[in-house]
Amino acid sequence: MSQVLVEICLRVRDIDATLDFYTNLFDFEVASRREFPEDKFDLIYLNSPGSSVQIELTYNYDAEPYVIGNGFSHLGVTVDDLEKMHEICKASPYETGELKGLSGGAPFYFFVTDPDGYRIEVKRKH
Repeated sequence: MSQVLVEICLRVRDIDATLDFYTNLFDFEVASRREFPEDKFDLIYLNSPGSSVQIELTYNYDAEPYVIGNGFSHLGVTVDDLEKMHEICKASPYETGELKGLSGGAPFYFFVTDPDGYRIEVKRKH
């Protein structure tokens, strides 16, 4: 039996700030948006060009702050120009870490944190 990863769901508190993060800082595009006001939640699906996996943003209208579990670490994206993306993220209002490498090697990644505290690992495309 074949399986294909199709989506990753993130629960978010401020949908406008989260959409700004994923669509303006990164190049994700809104694929669809479904609103369920009677049930007090919205679903927004984001596409990343070149990937078939979507991010599903679930916005619950009356949600308390979410606690990100210690078993979840981060999402990862690759970019063509790591240094340029690092500069863009550092200039943004989002918490951005320094460029890093493993075991003293050349830098090939950094982390940026979205408005809900989810960390995104940004890596140099191979």
